[in-house]
Amino acid sequence: MERIKTVIEKIGALIAFIQNHFKATLLVLFVIWFLIPSDEEAIASHNLEKIVLTGPILEAAPILEQLEEVEENTDVKGVLFCIDSPGGAVAPSVEIAYAIKRLRATKPIVVYASGLMASGGYYAGIWGNEIIANPGSMIGSIGVIIEGADISGLMEKVGVKTQVVHAGSYKQVGTFDRAWKPHEKAELDKVITGTYDMFVRDVARARRLDPHQSGTYADAHIFTAEQAQKVGLVDKLGVEYDAKKRLAELAKVSDPVWNREDPMEKFFKQLAVEGASMAYTWFPALTLK
Repeated sequence: MERIKTVIEKIGALIAFIQNHFKATLLVLFVIWFLIPSDEEAIASHNLEKIVLTGPILEAAPILEQLEEVEENTDVKGVLFCIDSPGGAVAPSVEIAYAIKRLRATKPIVVYASGLMASGGYYAGIWGNEIIANPGSMIGSIGVIIEGADISGLMEKVGVKTQVVHAGSYKQVGTFDRAWKPHEKAELDKVITGTYDMFVRDVARARRLDPHQSGTYADAHIFTAEQAQKVGLVDKLGVEYDAKKRLAELAKVSDPVWNREDPMEKFFKQLAVEGASMAYTWFPALTLK
């Protein structure tokens, strides 16, 4: 109950802030955009690309756009895909994973687990040529979850009731105004199981692991980098320097030149990550985590 109250208070505070300071926020962002220089020439001239996936995965579009640009850029010979993510929505994680798989057919990709590479975050990087993990990173959590709140007790206290007209026995699956019924839980379990089977199947194919032994590397186990290497989820341990060096070797680049991210784009990406983190915490659904 306290958690629900906290969520409601946070949402109210966020809405109030936007209403009261929206114009001022836009003005500040415009000033920052105007003052921060953009060196487009320096950003464009490079032969190795670093792409970063940070925070909860709620949409795939930003990463997909970067991967498509790399695929079309003949000057770029390889990609370092850095991941620090706890997971997120199923479909975007799959989209990114399969985009990596397509790009791998033409250019080498080294995946670097910089901090947390878990669940959907792990799924996104499984098709890289190699996965190198920071020795202090956390890997795994190959599992699926659907969660929701039962706020019927709170509604009863404040005198609120819901009313609904629906057709179909499962139309209210996941409702928040009462406890879920057995047949509704069974329906959700069907979705969970199917998604989990797909997750394990893809990990097994990408990492060349035995799907019949998935209990050792999947089943939502959480591993240190060293433990993940032993069960086959990563190839090597190292820091970003090692991952960059390995990519240069695979791409056969003797004089590596890396992309430099535009400062303004970096600023807006950070805002997007923070917003996604809030949404991921407040409004969970079917997720890989």
